[in-house]
Amino acid sequence: MKNILLTVFSVFVYLSSFSQNATITPLNNSFDSELIKNEIYEMNWFMEIDTSKIEIGKVKTEIKRIKNNISIITSVKLNQVQTKWIDSTLARVSDLKPIYHSSYNQQRDMVLNFDEEVTGYYFDKKTNIKSEISEITTGSYFDSNIYPQLIRWLPLNNEYHKTISIFDYNPSTKTGIIKAFIKNVEKGKMPGNGDRDVWIVKMTDDISDNKAIMTFYIDSNNRQIIRQEVDIQGRKMVMQLIN
Repeated sequence: MKNILLTVFSVFVYLSSFSQNATITPLNNSFDSELIKNEIYEMNWFMEIDTSKIEIGKVKTEIKRIKNNISIITSVKLNQVQTKWIDSTLARVSDLKPIYHSSYNQQRDMVLNFDEEVTGYYFDKKTNIKSEISEITTGSYFDSNIYPQLIRWLPLNNEYHKTISIFDYNPSTKTGIIKAFIKNVEKGKMPGNGDRDVWIVKMTDDISDNKAIMTFYIDSNNRQIIRQEVDIQGRKMVMQLIN
């Protein structure tokens, strides 16, 4: 009897550990789709140097549920640049499986169509070279442009640790399926915002070779992203919600 109990206990511990550390993908996804709402919000983007703040620009995000899909459009307006940086993402709302991603800015244009094969193009405006994209992928993954939103819809709790499978295209390395890592989650307060209760989520990803530490401050009641910080090699960039 003792051996049976020990065996059952060992299996339970293994399954609990597996569940906690299993990679999040559209096929293995515990996010709450009911948290996805139509919304438009804007954030100030600035760099912190010592005690000074230098404003870089503004980031506007529009999220829409369109039938069975979710559309996320992000517009970045930099202070010193006339043209906007516009990223669009379309995914299936039930599991956030990617369908389409486009990105247009002053340096380049990129379009990705997701299926069994990722197709599209990358147009470098500096060299005037257009490269066709055709990459066969295996496994399940999210579009890299959607995972910062995915975080706010996950069942966050203290000491929550997860790996997220994402697809990111880089013309230099032709990066495909890579990982993002939720390193730590803890409950806290957001000073200066009425001491709002927040989830503080720390992350890294393979896009930056895990050199950048991203910190999200997410309202624990409505799951709104209040603040986002990126620390890399002694520099800090911040995006702060405009109320």
